[in-house]
Formats: sequence, C-alpha cells, structure tokens
Amino acid sequence: MKIKENINENIFRGYDIRGIYPTEIDEDTVYTIGLGFGSYIKSLGKTTCVIGFDNRISSPSLHNALVSGIIKTGINIISLGECTTPMYYYACIKLGIYSGIMITASHNPKDDNGLKFAFDERGNCKGQEIKDFLAYIKKGNFSSGEGKVENYDIREDYLKLFKENLTFGPRRVKVVIDPGNGTTSIIAKELYEMFPLDLTIINNESDGNFPNHHPDPCVESNLEQLKAKMLEVGADVGLAFDGDGDRIGVISNSNKFIPTDKYMIIIIRDIINKVAKKEFLYDVKCSKSLSDEIEKLGGKGICYRTGNSYTKAAVRDNNLPFGGELSGHVYFNDKWPGFDSGLYAGLRLLEILSHTNKNVDDLLAGINEYYSTPELKFTSPDDKKFQVIEKVLSYVQEKKYNYLTIDGIKVLFEDGWALVRASNTGPNITARFEASTKERLDLIQKEFTSIIEKYNI
Repeated sequence: MKIKENINENIFRGYDIRGIYPTEIDEDTVYTIGLGFGSYIKSLGKTTCVIGFDNRISSPSLHNALVSGIIKTGINIISLGECTTPMYYYACIKLGIYSGIMITASHNPKDDNGLKFAFDERGNCKGQEIKDFLAYIKKGNFSSGEGKVENYDIREDYLKLFKENLTFGPRRVKVVIDPGNGTTSIIAKELYEMFPLDLTIINNESDGNFPNHHPDPCVESNLEQLKAKMLEVGADVGLAFDGDGDRIGVISNSNKFIPTDKYMIIIIRDIINKVAKKEFLYDVKCSKSLSDEIEKLGGKGICYRTGNSYTKAAVRDNNLPFGGELSGHVYFNDKWPGFDSGLYAGLRLLEILSHTNKNVDDLLAGINEYYSTPELKFTSPDDKKFQVIEKVLSYVQEKKYNYLTIDGIKVLFEDGWALVRASNTGPNITARFEASTKERLDLIQKEFTSIIEKYNI
C-alpha cells in the first residue's frame, strides 16, 4: 500500500465517501483514508475503532487496505468482518465505541464502494465534517504506531436485540422477503425464522454482483420478482432490503408498492398513543399525506433535509420517537436504539399486522391522497449539478414562487409542490413532484423538468 497523493475529491460526498471501484476509489485511496482516520481519532484521544464491511466484491480488499492504514497510526481495531450496516451500528452501541467505519456503497450499483464513518458519539460524519476530514488527509500529517486487530462477532447479540424488542400477536402473517442478494442475506433467514411467520425468501444468496436486480428497494422496478412471488404464494405483505441492510421497501397485499412516507403513516398511527413525545421527523421528499396525517392525529411533524446522516442525528438529538425519509431509512427511537435497520423496520410492520385482521391497504385507509411522482433522477456530473440547482433557484426567484431551501429547492404551491435537489450519493439531480390532481401534477412536472434539462446540458 502507498499513500495516494492526488486523492479524488469527488468521492467525499455529503453523507459519506463513495465512488466507483477501482477508478475513483481503490486500495491506496482507502489506505490513505485509514491513515487519516486513525490519526484524527487519535488526536481526539481515542484508542480503538470498530470496522465492518458489506458483501460487495471489492469490500474484503478495501477492508484489508483500511485496516493496514489505521493500525499504522497506533489505533486498535475491533473487526466485525462481513456484516450489515445496522449490525455495525449496534456493535458500536454494544461496545460503547463510537469511532468506526463501515465499508459499503449502500444501494449504489455493484461497481461502487465507499465508507460510512464516525469519529465519536455524534454519529456518521456529514457535510462540513467530511470536507474538513478531506482537508486533514491532504495535509498528510499522519501519526505512527502499532495498532492491533481483534475480531468480534456481533451476530448473537444482534439477534437477541430483536428477540427482546418485538412481541407478536396471534395472527401468523404470510410474508415474502427479498434481500436482493445483498448483505442482509447473511442473517435475514435466521432472524425472521425466530418469529411466528409464514415466511418465503427469494434472492437470499449473498452475492455482491447483485445478479437478480439492483439493490435499491425504494425503486419499484427492482421489486418485480418480489411482487411475482407474493402473487404465487398469496402473501399478505412483501419486504425488500438494500445492499447493506439499512433501508426497506414494502409491497402491500394488493401487490402495490408502498412508498416509505406511507409506511411511516402506518407506524405513526400505531405508536402515537404509546409515546410521550408526539413529534415525528420526515424529509423534504415525503408526501403531504404524511404531514396531514400527523396533524390529524394531534402530533407535530418536523420537515427536515434529506440524508441518512442528518435525519438519524436529528431524531436522536431531539429525542423523537420515530422519523424517516422517503429513501427507505426509518429510525425507531421508542423501544429500539434509534439506528436504521431494514430488517427491523419490516418486523415492526409484521408485528402490527400480527395483532389485527387488517391488511396493509386497510392500515392506510382514510389518508389524504395526492398525485405524486417517484423520486426522479437526472444524470449530472458532480462538478456541475450544484450549478444547475443555482440556475433553478434563479428561475424560481424570477417567478416569485414561494419556496424552501431546507435541501435543494422545494417550491410550494397551493395545490402541490416541486422539489429539485443535488444528490449527495451520486452524480445526479433528483426531483419529485406532487399535486392535488393528475392534471396539475403533469403541469408542475413538465415545468420543472424542462428547466432542469435546459441547464443540465
């Protein structure tokens, strides 16, 4: 391994480090990041960190490079081996060691990889912290020493956490789950078989090439196999998980895709009378159906910026009982220790169903319905996408529209909204549109799509 002198700065994104392997992120890059990480946490008085990696093909090699860099600074490592991101989070909690790195590119394509990292109890680094860390690495003032590596298996403690946290009712729910060949494949079957379910599993072979479909459960087109299997076995519900296991996708009893904001409505309806603090966080991409429902239930909704590192920290710092974002990250902080786990999110829904004869569609009855698009992506280079957003902002200001800048630009109309923002996980501009009628939705979408395309040349 050697120090990477000209590290690719574009891989240092808003919530983590992420890029294409091996052209944007390789072993030398990760070795250099390891030197920087070890040196930095050593300056904070830390002596030990936790490391885990997902099942991507490049992850074991990048793990070895990362370990080499960190121990060279004199920092000790507790190595989890291959694990899901939620298993990594719980290991940090269980050990009381909050400095750590999870090697994963989450739901990104198979050729990507990256690092989610935390220096201390504040959780995953984000925004300015990541920019500052890049500047720290570039200075090259690395510590030296001889750290040691200790292996640690979190599996049994993780399974025990679930067992102690959930209480199923008399109904035996028929469920199909789809790990999508991602890292949840290493634990999903054992975990779900602990509970009284009629269980069917597809795509449960751990394979970092993701041979059956892209590992993003919040894109409906990735869930066609899940839908087909549900129809075949007559399932009550279908659940899918992303590449590293921290996100969920849901298919209802009628074979409909249930966006995360509607999943959140089911959860909030269930817990609002069980929690003292009736405040719930959601991101700017969520439907007005969710904020309407929170208000109808007598709760308070908190609209926040998108990004797992941000939303999870906000739920924790404000001691909220529950929160989440459209991308499939949800944070239970009522009887669960606050971190996002797709497997747990799925079991919470199954727990609700086990105590009622209602199905998923029934649990969503009576909500205010709007017409909305899924999250739309427009390919845009990392060095250009923010310029496009500035152009969109200028357009919105010229039109004298009412807007928010919590995250990107959210234009508010009396009968709908438009959201345009730069992705922090890849070279894309993302957009979502919603309105009270299909005709109005089409007009809003057409207006802002044309503006994005005009400047994204």
